[in-house]
Amino acid sequence: MTSRKNGPKKAGEKRFGIDHRDGKLVLGSLRVPMPRSRIARMTTGALLIFGGVLGFLPVLGFWMLPLGFLVLSHDLPIARRWRRRIAVWWHRRKRPA
Repeated sequence: MTSRKNGPKKAGEKRFGIDHRDGKLVLGSLRVPMPRSRIARMTTGALLIFGGVLGFLPVLGFWMLPLGFLVLSHDLPIARRWRRRIAVWWHRRKRPA
């Protein structure tokens, strides 16, 4: 049984980010394995961002931009700060006044 500290606070709570315990990208209930190599993660993030810039083409999409920044935020401190600021802003926005 997992403790409340390590698991989600609520059963239906969704989480977005990289789980540092097993190195998987968590997108709600979906868990995608990430490469263990830092260079491979940075290459994957850069390719996702490049594909997101070309989002007007078929198959590629603008959904790739935030996913690429999420992958890069695992290794780049500036991307990590931006992601954290957006997460704090989002939670403050959702909290009732």
